[in-house]
Amino acid sequence: MTKTRIHPETGKTLRRDIRPQTVKFCSMMRVVDVPGWYPDDDSDSIHSGVDLAESDRVFLELKAAYAAHVRRVRKRLKLTQEEAGRLIGGGRRAFQKYESGAVPPSDAAVGLIEMLDRHPEEIEFLKSMRSAA
Repeated sequence: MTKTRIHPETGKTLRRDIRPQTVKFCSMMRVVDVPGWYPDDDSDSIHSGVDLAESDRVFLELKAAYAAHVRRVRKRLKLTQEEAGRLIGGGRRAFQKYESGAVPPSDAAVGLIEMLDRHPEEIEFLKSMRSAA
């Protein structure tokens, strides 16, 4: 017999199951299997701290990996942290915070970081735009 429980807010019947969920941090993502109590549809599920341990671990891994990615991109562009903060956004100390993982970049900064990672030659265009402003 399958164990079930009732969702305290929706009243739906929940069953113990494992479902894939996408964990994202900035431009990085990974799919993890998350145990929990799930309804038959895609509405609200219930998870304990133990259920979320793997997704929490993956989130922290992605956060550290993205911080290292930001540092690699900045160094490849031959920018100081201060220059990168001025050109890409976030201010004078932004890249120190991004590269330590203390603060995630804004969506706009993530877009520029990823664009410059794929097209590093565009840094000159960005520099000309920033110096004209």
